[in-house]
Amino acid sequence: MTKYEIMYIVRPNLEEDAIKKVHESFVKVLTDNGANVTESKELGQKQLAYDIKKFKTGYYFLINLESDSDKAIKEFDRLALISEDIIRHLVINLDK
Repeated sequence: MTKYEIMYIVRPNLEEDAIKKVHESFVKVLTDNGANVTESKELGQKQLAYDIKKFKTGYYFLINLESDSDKAIKEFDRLALISEDIIRHLVINLDK
């Protein structure tokens, strides 16, 4: 199994319930596509180093997961690029 780490930033002008729903929906996307989520953390609202899409802060999330194929990662990446709620994301392969 390949280990991955995903960090993404949710836009700050959402309500707390909406932020949690965004996180839960993306964790569900990963598990529905065969990934095993080993750790999921909400890191809270942090100041950005520079403005991203006119936002100065954002809610950070960190997900560690394992997967046999990259299907879950590709689907997460595709949906994160489409979503207006995620302002930035990064996927790292920890085995390389």
